[in-house]
Amino acid sequence: MNARTLLLPLTTAAMLTACGSTTPHYDARFGQAVRDARLQMTINPDAGKTQGVGPDAAIGMDGRSTQHAMDRYEQSYKSPPRAVNVINIGGSLSSGSDGGEGGDAP
Repeated sequence: MNARTLLLPLTTAAMLTACGSTTPHYDARFGQAVRDARLQMTINPDAGKTQGVGPDAAIGMDGRSTQHAMDRYEQSYKSPPRAVNVINIGGSLSSGSDGGEGGDAP
């Protein structure tokens, strides 16, 4: 056996070993920024632990308004609203075949 045949597998094994453990500090904190951002956006992290009774109940809408909003939400899936036509002001309605704005082509 020559040195080249012996050196190639040893070099390959050393390179693979070096690549396998380069980010232990990053892996330990992976996703921490997302978790921190989610906690900063949450008003009350323990809101799901209450049963909606007493001073910890959600505030903002009364029962009748909430029921109406939920009914409209459910109906929007059963019969979605019609598509709205958008009026294009200040732009071309169709582009030319050359990819330009269209318009004054002879």
